Amino acid sequence: MMSRYAPMMSASPASTRETSWIRAVVPAGIGARILKAGARPCSQILVSTYNRTPMPRSEPIKAVRGVRDILPRDRPLWRAAERAAAEVATRFAYQEIVTPIIERVELIERVGEDTDAIAKELYRFEDRGGRQLALRPEATAGIVRAYFEGGLKQGPQPARLYLFGPMFRYDRPQKGRYRQFYQFDIEAIGSASPALDAEVIEIAGAWLNESGIPGLTLELNSIGDGVCRPAYLDRLREYYRPLKEQLHPDCQRRLETNPLRLLDCKVPQCQPFKAGAPRITDHLCEPCSQAWTQVRHLVEAAGIEYVHNPYLVRGLDYYTRTVFEFYPAGASGQQDALASGGRYDGLAAAEGWPPTPGVGFAGGFDRVVEVMASSGVEVVAAAAAEVAVLADAGLEVEAANVARICRAVRSVAVDYEARSLTAKMRSAAKLGARWVVLLSADEAARRTARLRDMASGEQAEMAWDELPQRLGK
Repeated sequence: MMSRYAPMMSASPASTRETSWIRAVVPAGIGARILKAGARPCSQILVSTYNRTPMPRSEPIKAVRGVRDILPRDRPLWRAAERAAAEVATRFAYQEIVTPIIERVELIERVGEDTDAIAKELYRFEDRGGRQLALRPEATAGIVRAYFEGGLKQGPQPARLYLFGPMFRYDRPQKGRYRQFYQFDIEAIGSASPALDAEVIEIAGAWLNESGIPGLTLELNSIGDGVCRPAYLDRLREYYRPLKEQLHPDCQRRLETNPLRLLDCKVPQCQPFKAGAPRITDHLCEPCSQAWTQVRHLVEAAGIEYVHNPYLVRGLDYYTRTVFEFYPAGASGQQDALASGGRYDGLAAAEGWPPTPGVGFAGGFDRVVEVMASSGVEVVAAAAAEVAVLADAGLEVEAANVARICRAVRSVAVDYEARSLTAKMRSAAKLGARWVVLLSADEAARRTARLRDMASGEQAEMAWDELPQRLGK
């Protein structure tokens, strides 16, 4: 199809004056008309006809399945949860870190190649340089990488870090679970002390409490370490192998690849077999047993009630010893967990760094905000604009100048639309404006304006420079 604006073509001179022709775009039925331009020389432009057949209307492009927009009306609860997280982390002397959302696939596969998050849910791609990259499914592996790569190991130990950010998993979208989701991560790297396990548990509980979530339940377990866990996994396989044909297909696969995950299976057909399975806390080595006892003692000393859940494990393979999850009242199961974490003393070595202990947790903002809303947590949303400037037509420059003056003390929106004052007042009310500044041409010439209180309807004319003082009261 020929472009309406085609390339220019040179014209041949007929005499001392160049004669040019325009070949114009005209409606079908009129035909291609050649127009002579006699007044001034010009170039010859292609002329064509066009068809009046309307172009088919394209479908609107919507969000990708499994992700969502967090709109301004939703943000007050999110801000409350984020603010509580940052305040609690700061009180415990944790510092904020930001890591990339893309990492090398090797980093993620090396530390969790047998987990469902890697096998089925990883967003991976090849960039233009042929590098295999992935969107991070969780934050801990990247934070540990940054701890070494950024030289944090040379600073005070343990390094206490926290992070806010999006994670990505190709999971089945459902209520409270999204393919892009947001987490609050706490990580303490560089200490094997069980007291640090209790500290991160206390941080998680404090964050959820200060977000306004009542009736929390803490579930706690130990999954041993590289010394005692291999022998336990052999016992677990021995127990489940005679039952293999009765297990769900996913659990049949896990029996060989990641048998610890058999304990947190939620499929009904697998539930009767868990009661007879050996408990890992009965097979801990002496150091793990002592750590397990100390963590429970410290949690109790902090005034935190807990339930020992012998079936609680973590889906990622680098966890050792302590594992825990917080649930809202009346909920259980990983999909309902508000915060999950534990110790990961094997992660640094799995990434290729020197063996270094660490402990932390990830809290799901999406789920926390959902529970806050259902629990009746109320957050007073700030007005979109405290002041609205409403000026007559043609006073855009003056209105913008008045707004700049008022922004010294208040948030200000300028209504630039060509509509009636009544319509502008309605819009200001919807924004939640406490005041409006009314500006006419005469007032603009005098550098004055009328300040109206939206609640009382009272208004007074004043100089522009007086507005901040009146608005600051």
